[in-house]
Amino acid sequence: MTQSWYQNKRVLVTGACGTIGVEIVRQLLTEKRYAAKEVMGIDNHESDLFFLDQVYLEYPNAHFSVADVRDVGVLTEKAIGVDVIIHSAALKHVILCERSPEQAIFSNILGVQNVIAAANANNVERVIFTSSDKAVNPTNVMGTSKLMGERLMTAANSNKRGEGPIFASTRFGNVLGSSGSVIPIFHNQIAQGGPVTLTDRQMTRFIMTIDEAVRLVLESVEKAQGGEVFITKMPVIQIADLATAMVEELAGHFGFKPGNIEIIEIGTKPGEKLYEELMSQEETRRAIELANYFSVLPAFRGIYNDISYEYSDTLSQTVTNPYVSEFEAPMSVEGIGVLLRENNLLDRPADTISSRYWPGDKEEN
Repeated sequence: MTQSWYQNKRVLVTGACGTIGVEIVRQLLTEKRYAAKEVMGIDNHESDLFFLDQVYLEYPNAHFSVADVRDVGVLTEKAIGVDVIIHSAALKHVILCERSPEQAIFSNILGVQNVIAAANANNVERVIFTSSDKAVNPTNVMGTSKLMGERLMTAANSNKRGEGPIFASTRFGNVLGSSGSVIPIFHNQIAQGGPVTLTDRQMTRFIMTIDEAVRLVLESVEKAQGGEVFITKMPVIQIADLATAMVEELAGHFGFKPGNIEIIEIGTKPGEKLYEELMSQEETRRAIELANYFSVLPAFRGIYNDISYEYSDTLSQTVTNPYVSEFEAPMSVEGIGVLLRENNLLDRPADTISSRYWPGDKEEN
């Protein structure tokens, strides 16, 4: 069996209690394909961190601490002896970042810069920043802060002299089943007999499972050569088809006939796009297509370092089309149903929320 790239690595995961952070920790600790030497998780959510710690009490290579990415001193201390930092801590809710933009700056921008500083101070081998589709042509504070995080990572790599950490980012779209996902809302609406509420029947989104998202994040750590933004290739769904698939799969479980559960449109949120962008037209000019990703190379190539950017799974050195959901063929309703079943995404959600929350609801009342 080939030795895992992570086998002798000490990995620090920020935002360890988030949807992505929890799964990163789980895979690194429990899956033999990784077998990390040590996994250290930090988060500022004390209660969630306590319970996460309980899950891995029998793992001597698992360590968890309360820490905040806003504190560069604590980050620098936690990064001592670390080989890899996977930075997944962030404020991610669009409306809350819009209402508190200074907090988004502290966490999503200054937090990234603090991670960079901690990595440089400890000569960490590699640093990966988990970004979002909302960083492409952003329409809100949250997306803009994520774009700035990407830029900071690329600049950190371009400005280093000689040896030093490899900094890169990975960008992906909607993670099915993650916190804030539409699936629990649809589930609870169906359980009540409907209606299931859509923003717009034409809306399309890139989607992937939590397992897939994390697997590709961990793979991008190995691939990173410096300053890239890895864009994960993802299937596309129409939100209306997701609603239809969930009605077909779940209605009978709650004593309803699928045809009796109404699916209605209630209008898009302010600033919400009908489609999702994972790569812009400008980025295509400096992108390379790989088997599972596109790699967008830095616009300012190696101010102090010349990097060749050679990957073992390169498919094409030329990318002509931006990666936008409205231009990609969507999955069928049947295919969505299979995806939901195979990934246990039809289980009853822990919360009972069945209403859609819109920016401006409170302000307009």
